[in-house]
Amino acid sequence: MATPAKVSAVEEITKDFQESTAAVLTEYRGLSVAQLKKLRRALGQDSKFSVVKNSLTAIAAKEAGVEAFDGQLAGPTAIAFIKGDAVAAAKSLTDFAKDNKQLVIKTGYFEGKALDANEVAALAALESRELQLARVAGVLKAPMSAVARVLDALRIKLEEEGGAPAAASEAPASEAPAEAAEAASDSAPAEAAEEN
Repeated sequence: MATPAKVSAVEEITKDFQESTAAVLTEYRGLSVAQLKKLRRALGQDSKFSVVKNSLTAIAAKEAGVEAFDGQLAGPTAIAFIKGDAVAAAKSLTDFAKDNKQLVIKTGYFEGKALDANEVAALAALESRELQLARVAGVLKAPMSAVARVLDALRIKLEEEGGAPAAASEAPASEAPAEAAEAASDSAPAEAAEEN
């Protein structure tokens, strides 16, 4: 018979699965409390690294519809539930595992897709969301500044050549010949008067 504490634990783990975009299953045998604290800090505020009971986690995963951990729940288990940037969290986990051999990354999932340990490492090798956004911003900014430089160069060139003011250059092409003809006819009588 399930105790209230076990029911509550299953509910909490189920909620963690449901609210996470990614999760990584690890074995943490031999890590000290200080090392676990360091790992939690490295993962950041958008991730939760929880030591879990395998039997309760199996029930919670089933309730949450997560199949990635089937057959993987053995030994001392901890799960990184990731709500923020999955790439940054995966990088923090893999970097920590390189320095602390006691942490073994077993499997994971990202946006519903199961990942093996190699795929978690591949996820960690991607660029973080912040870096991707910075690159996109740079790409978007570059053409705008290039357009601004071209327009500025064109304005300077027109000024140097004594070009017409912007308003006059925007006049329709059909009006320009008529204005030139009027100016010519106005100047013709004046020239004839000067000759007489």
